[in-house]
Amino acid sequence: MTTTAMPPVSTVAPDTESPDPTSRRWLPFSPWHLVLIPLTFILIVPLLWMLITSLETEGEANRFPPVLIPDSPRFENYADAWASAPFGHFFVNSALVTLVVLVSNLIVCSLAGYAFARVRFLGRGALFVTLMATLMVPFQVTMIPVFLIVKWFGDNIWEGLGIDHIGALMLPNLATAFGIFFLRQFFQTVPVELEEAARVDGTSRLGVLFKIILPLSLPALSTLAALTVLTSWNDFLWPLIVITSQDQMTIPLGLSYFQGAHRVKWPLLMAANVMSLLPMLLVFIGAQRYFVQSVASTGLKG
Repeated sequence: MTTTAMPPVSTVAPDTESPDPTSRRWLPFSPWHLVLIPLTFILIVPLLWMLITSLETEGEANRFPPVLIPDSPRFENYADAWASAPFGHFFVNSALVTLVVLVSNLIVCSLAGYAFARVRFLGRGALFVTLMATLMVPFQVTMIPVFLIVKWFGDNIWEGLGIDHIGALMLPNLATAFGIFFLRQFFQTVPVELEEAARVDGTSRLGVLFKIILPLSLPALSTLAALTVLTSWNDFLWPLIVITSQDQMTIPLGLSYFQGAHRVKWPLLMAANVMSLLPMLLVFIGAQRYFVQSVASTGLKG
C-alpha cells in the first residue's frame, strides 16, 4: 500500500490588517494633522500676542502696523504691573476662593454622584432629570435670583457670605450640576461586585465610597478638579456683580486697574494677564494626562 504525503496546511491566517505600504509614502503622519496644525496656530496666536505685548514699551504696543519683535524686551513690565496694583492681594483672594470651591465640589459632588449612581430612593430619576435641566439654563437668567439669595444669606445667616464679601464668590459654586453628573457617570463604570464584596465584609455605604470608589476614581476626580479650578480662577461676571471693594477683588477684577476711561496701559495689562495665566498653565499641564484617562475609563462598563 502506498501513502501519499499531504502537503502541510498553514494554520496562520493571512494578515488582512497589514497597513498599505503606499498609504504613508508621502506623509509620515495622519492627513488629519494637516487640518489640526493651522487650527493650533490660530489658537496659539492670541497667547503669543499677549506675551509679545507684555515685553513692549507703551509706544510699541500702540504702534501701527504692530511691532512683532520688541527692540529691547522690557521684563520690568512684570514688576511694574505687580507694583501698580495690589496684585498679591488679588492672588490670595483668587487662591482662597478657588481652594474652597474645589474642596467643596469634590466632597459634595462625590456624595451626590454616588447617591444617584448606586443608592435607590424614591424620586431618584425625577430629581436627576431636574438637576440636569438646570444645565440648560444660562447664568444670565439666574444671576438676579442668585444675587437675592446671597444677599439674604448675608443679612440673616452670616455677613461674610453676603454682598461685597469674598464668601459671596464661594457660596453659589460650592457644588455644580455638571460635577454631580460627571462623577455619577464615572461611578457607574466601577464594577458593582467590588462594592458588594465590601458590603459583605461589613463596610458601610460611606466606607465603600471612600475606601473603594474614590481611590478607583482618581482620573475623574482629577479632571473635575482641573475644570473647577479653571472655572473658579477665571470667573469674572459673578465677581463683577457682587464685589465692589478692592480688598475683596479677585484677579479678573483686578485687571481692570490697568484700564482707564481714556487710556489703557497695554504692556502692563498683558504682563498682568501672563502672571495670572501661569498658575492655570501649571494646573493644565499637571492634569492633562488625567483627562485622557477619564475619557477612556468612562467608556468602559465593568
